[in-house]
Amino acid sequence: MTKIKESCLLITGGASGIGRIMSRMALERGARQVVIWDINEQNIASTIEELSPLGAIKGYRVDVSDEKCVEENFKLTKQECGAVDILINCAGIVAGNKTFDEQSVGDIQRTMAINSVAPMLVALQALPDMISRDHGHICNIASAAGMLSNPRMSVYAASKWAVIGWSDSVRIELKMARSNVHISTIAPYFISTGMFEGVHSRLFPILKPETVARKVLRAIERNTDFKGIPFSFHFIRTCQAVLPSAWFDKIMGDWVGIYSTMNNFTGRK
Repeated sequence: MTKIKESCLLITGGASGIGRIMSRMALERGARQVVIWDINEQNIASTIEELSPLGAIKGYRVDVSDEKCVEENFKLTKQECGAVDILINCAGIVAGNKTFDEQSVGDIQRTMAINSVAPMLVALQALPDMISRDHGHICNIASAAGMLSNPRMSVYAASKWAVIGWSDSVRIELKMARSNVHISTIAPYFISTGMFEGVHSRLFPILKPETVARKVLRAIERNTDFKGIPFSFHFIRTCQAVLPSAWFDKIMGDWVGIYSTMNNFTGRK
């Protein structure tokens, strides 16, 4: 079991969405220190103002896709807040709902940098110290899009497939090394934080942020290796394995309606 109480948590993207909610919940559970990294200074300030009555919280403006920025701020975080016990890689973006042929090189590079490379950069700072202490937990927020291909979000899906593959590979490395450092990979469906505003889901309900945040923290506490939210998404892999692609496309696209979820996407303004 991983204890949130008396732990120092670093949450990227911690000043908005489920990152902000998890920051609050961690303090409510008795975290020694919550550190939020975010790109938005105004959100950092408002989050600290709102949550500081609950406990120790500190924020840093960090571009998690910038290697030097990550390295410098992790050193500063460690100096000012102590060793990081739990890292939650939550920062992420979605650039739009264009088909791949309409994507710009800039959007591709930015999406992969923030969604795929950034969690690696932050983990690369935190993991060696966790290994040396034989204590720690890294939780990587991926997406159900990392298990299910979906039109009009090909680049986003690619970035989340990358996170799942990398995250679970590191988990196996640590297990083979008999380390007490744990990795959790979380793959939630669309969440109503505004990031996917305009998405329409015919069968699966859009997830509530509070519910997702609570389930993520519970997965960390239980050292859960992989968690799809909702649980029914775990069956997608089984369907992909046993069904011909034409049948799978028919079921997911025409019957379930997954392939049309991004048609009216507007995103966060």
